[in-house]
Amino acid sequence: MGAGEDGHGSGRLPSRRAWSARAWWCRPRNGRRSRDGSRLGDVGLVGQDPDVRFSLANERTFLAWIRTSLALLAGGVAVVQVVPEFSVPGARHVLGVPLIILGTTVAATSYRRWVIVERAMRERRPLPVSGLPRLLAAGVALVSTAALIFVLVASRGAR
Repeated sequence: MGAGEDGHGSGRLPSRRAWSARAWWCRPRNGRRSRDGSRLGDVGLVGQDPDVRFSLANERTFLAWIRTSLALLAGGVAVVQVVPEFSVPGARHVLGVPLIILGTTVAATSYRRWVIVERAMRERRPLPVSGLPRLLAAGVALVSTAALIFVLVASRGAR
């Protein structure tokens, strides 16, 4: 095989197919499909490449969702393991377990959200609306309300 025949050393980049064959993390083995019937991992093979800035912004948003899920997970574990007992039995678990579930939900849906937005950008379609912020806001509001109630009950019992 001569120099340049394999796409290396010739100054040319390998074809899109060659790149996608190497991108094993972009190709789920379970055959999951999006609503339009295409495979979720085949984002790079759809439509036209969007402006790099938009793809990188989408990736930063994905990473922000992952950081949020890690913070929720850490907060839930800390509430259950580190926070002193409330006067209400089981209050730590009532606060911590929903935070852990919320963190798991955010982590599980963030990749799918990244794929959907990337696909919409590549196909020059409007970006779809996500229900994840609403779910996250409602979950944090409920946990915060429960924490407020537990604190008020504890302060009332201390008098």
